[in-house]
Amino acid sequence: MKIQEYFGRISYNKPHKDADLQTLTAIFQHHIHSIPFENLSMHCGEPIELDLQAIYNKIVRKKRGGWCLETNYLLFWALQELGYDICILGANSYEPAEKGYTAQINHILLKVVIKGEPYIVDAGFGGAYQMWRPLMLISGKDQPQAPGIFRFMEDNGTWYLEKVKRKHYIPEHSKNDFPHTPELGNIRKIHKFTLEPRHIDDFQELNAYLQVSPDNILRKKSICSLQTTSGVLALVGWTLTEMKYNYTEDMDLVNITTLTDEEVEKTLKDKFSIELENKLVP
Repeated sequence: MKIQEYFGRISYNKPHKDADLQTLTAIFQHHIHSIPFENLSMHCGEPIELDLQAIYNKIVRKKRGGWCLETNYLLFWALQELGYDICILGANSYEPAEKGYTAQINHILLKVVIKGEPYIVDAGFGGAYQMWRPLMLISGKDQPQAPGIFRFMEDNGTWYLEKVKRKHYIPEHSKNDFPHTPELGNIRKIHKFTLEPRHIDDFQELNAYLQVSPDNILRKKSICSLQTTSGVLALVGWTLTEMKYNYTEDMDLVNITTLTDEEVEKTLKDKFSIELENKLVP
């Protein structure tokens, strides 16, 4: 496992002498624009191992993506190698359908401290709720980024991350038949977490559970999403969504295409640079 090989995977070739915010931001952005958030292994009959060597081989050498446990653990390793003061945290995702947070921790994120200032770094949320830059860990402050305005709210030691949504313009869709119209209100809760440091072994049970639990969305849907220079690409099942951020004032442009089985494989290769070893069942 070589840091230069990781840098090659994310197309990062700038100096990295200092473990500063500028370098962190640059590495993070290269990471999210090169490594897709994807759960395709479980829809190809491949086990997902929460082991650093296995993750490195899969993402860096085989040029795959991974879900939060994999991609954030790889990023944790890289930043640790570069001398950052970093620790792993666990979060409970917000489930809009349930109108609440999951009872159990089901997400991993990273806290990085630079010159005494804490930042949250998360390369594994995917889709339109993926941050594009490290977020200052400060309560009540709007932090505008290309995907939208992010904000932390802290209450009695628990931190809540939310995002201000923009409107969506969807050509060829009326509002009535488009399922992804943002829910009423323009705040989307993302997850909640505490600052208790975690070890990767704390997530082994979760990693195993998510692969077999029939109720969880990652088992129900094959997902692959990648941040682009202007927005996000997402392939969920046979549905390809291409979102362009801030297409016009406070409006994102959304294009939706339904693919055939043959087109799914081609799209993974052409748009996400993923070639699977085993047959995907979308």
